[in-house]
Amino acid sequence: MSTDKITFLTNWCDDSSWRTMHATPYHAPLYLSQAKGYFKDQGIQVALLEPNDPSLSLTDEQDVTEIIGTGKVDLGFKAMIHTLAAKARDFPVLSIGSLLDEPFTGVVYLKDSGITTDFRTLKGKKIGYVGEFGKIQIDELTSHYGMAPTDYTAVRCGMNVSKAIIKGEIDAGIGLENVQMVELEEWLTAQSRPKSDVQMLRIDELAELGCCCFCSILYIGNEKFISENPDKVRAFMRAVKRATDFVLAEPETAWVEYVDFKPAMGTSLNRKIFERSYAYFSKDLKNVERDWTKVTRYGKRLGVLDESFTPNYTNEFLEWAFEGEQADPTGDQKRMVALQQEVADSGGFKRLGVERGFAVTASA
Repeated sequence: MSTDKITFLTNWCDDSSWRTMHATPYHAPLYLSQAKGYFKDQGIQVALLEPNDPSLSLTDEQDVTEIIGTGKVDLGFKAMIHTLAAKARDFPVLSIGSLLDEPFTGVVYLKDSGITTDFRTLKGKKIGYVGEFGKIQIDELTSHYGMAPTDYTAVRCGMNVSKAIIKGEIDAGIGLENVQMVELEEWLTAQSRPKSDVQMLRIDELAELGCCCFCSILYIGNEKFISENPDKVRAFMRAVKRATDFVLAEPETAWVEYVDFKPAMGTSLNRKIFERSYAYFSKDLKNVERDWTKVTRYGKRLGVLDESFTPNYTNEFLEWAFEGEQADPTGDQKRMVALQQEVADSGGFKRLGVERGFAVTASA
């Protein structure tokens, strides 16, 4: 896409409903950078593209990593594991920062489905997944628990996991704690049922990964664009960092301004998704080496990365001091579970107080 603007594509899942996808609540820092003039202050123009943008002329099968890798768009959002897998398929994409750190991801189900905390209760069930990689994850887990991929029925339903569970089309599906679980909790409430009727089997725990960072949402870009426009990329990251600082410091005001800029966001459900996403926003936007190492190892275990694969990320475009490393990441995950339960029960904006080691300064 030849333009003097930076083009940025929001993330979505490659399913048949992709043309109806728009911004999501956790995209707030990106849209607020535009709304508040932060991009303009940095001397750059940014065209924010959504999957339904007619200028893209995309097919239903195309994924955001493919679109960026082929140079149709400069930058975009994507999860860590998909960014790694895209590079392994020879799409030249590179992560230049993090939007969301470690949102809990897993197999979401309702209590009346007959599924329990024992993964083997998924035998004979219909399990929904987002895209090809979701099925690879479930297939690997079935082997891990002494089952076979033929012991369940895979149903590709993309972002419609919650709707498919509600309609009885699937018994469970892969989703995020801050999105699909919120959608199901809202539906349960409308049915006068307790929110606790929705449960999640976390993939990081099932697979014994020691992390849940494979679905961290990243700022990614086309390698050629990045190498030819380093000053533009740094300016872009300065703008979204400023917007992230605003979201973290004034979440209530930030939400009001986001809805003003994107009126489609102005629903009770979206507000709850924003509240549940608040704890996951990366404060310093850095790519965490520990997480990339773990997820790369996971990708090799799944067979989507070869043994010589090197993670495709950089922090060179982040010009501020980084937070120190978490002193107790496993304990922090347990505390995050409790914190997010508080938010689910009472709403509001809460962040985890994390004990950290030494801080480091970003590369110039």
